[in-house]
Amino acid sequence: MTTFAAAVASRLPSSLVGSVAVALYPRFEPELRRLADFCPPDGVALDIGGWYGPWSRRLAARCAEVVTIEPVPHLAEHLRRTLPSNARVVQGAATDREGTAQLWFPEGDRGDRGVSSLARREIHAHCLEVPSITVDSLGLRGVGFVKMDVDGGERAALLGAAELLSKDRPALLIELESRLGPIAPAIDVLTGQGYAGWLLAGRRWIALDGFDLVAHQARTEHLVHQGLLRRALVPHRDRYINSVLFLPDGRTPGTV
Repeated sequence: MTTFAAAVASRLPSSLVGSVAVALYPRFEPELRRLADFCPPDGVALDIGGWYGPWSRRLAARCAEVVTIEPVPHLAEHLRRTLPSNARVVQGAATDREGTAQLWFPEGDRGDRGVSSLARREIHAHCLEVPSITVDSLGLRGVGFVKMDVDGGERAALLGAAELLSKDRPALLIELESRLGPIAPAIDVLTGQGYAGWLLAGRRWIALDGFDLVAHQARTEHLVHQGLLRRALVPHRDRYINSVLFLPDGRTPGTV
């Protein structure tokens, strides 16, 4: 989403950016169109890294309750104003400890580009102190699905949700990108909890353990730099896959 957001998001009202994001995301992320494959209806869903709410809105239409965690203050406020009444917004960064943390942004960005992170990378130039929270500290019950987009902080966020994963056994859809850092630590945490990974390749789900995700992302990384708008509107024979579905206890996609 970086090229699209850098060129457009900072120049438009947040309400309009949010509407564009909600409209384009089902084409940009086909997993969003396949919620019925892995997200139980009428339960509780957790959206970690809400941004402008494309996932939270879809989840709110399917689930009884959505809890959205978003660290960027003005985005959290936007979500509070615009999400349906069955969505609750928590402003903070999901990690493995409670307190405060430094959230890093590129030059000239306030979080609209969707590339802020607790882990500083070369693109980051300034930071903001935000609350840090653990998922387990929220005391949630009956969570059936978790979506996570935390740009390199996956392992810490999962460790902070260990009790929930053990108790509720939710499905998880996690953005994992080797260009942001090693993806094995997060996968190892979930493997140790009895989870197995799945990828949406075309119209079918395939097992992560039979697919070289790192090599695939290296080969298709150039697509990322085309930006959200072009990637959503211009069809490609290939796709940059960065969303991994994790299901527990031998479950497979479509067996919700």
